[in-house]
Amino acid sequence: MSACLAQVTFLVRDYDEAIDFFVGKLGFSLVEDSHLSATKRWVVVRPAGSAAPALLLARAVGERQMAAIGNQCGDRVGFFLHTDNFDRSHAAMTERGVRFLESPRTEAYGKVAVFADLYGNRWDLIEPHAASTP
Repeated sequence: MSACLAQVTFLVRDYDEAIDFFVGKLGFSLVEDSHLSATKRWVVVRPAGSAAPALLLARAVGERQMAAIGNQCGDRVGFFLHTDNFDRSHAAMTERGVRFLESPRTEAYGKVAVFADLYGNRWDLIEPHAASTP
């Protein structure tokens, strides 16, 4: 049996503001945006040019889901965006208004810096060392 992680649900307040952030600021590709009803859409984004797992942008419904927006991983880094050129990606993201929470640093696994998405979830931008790439 062969399996892979295809996509992960990512809670958002509003579909369009989330698309603007992921596509406009992070440079992701909009894979799909289908209207399922008057209030529900199937919105999928993924890093441009990548076959990496995608994010299903799901508009939060109800108090419990709304409370999880921006804290999907309990204030831990929960998302890891790999790049083949950290300096280029960091500069482009900074220019487009992405808020980095720290200066870039070099670790045993690669060059990294933590940034916040539009809701405050923490992400690592990482250029892994060759030995740490799966």
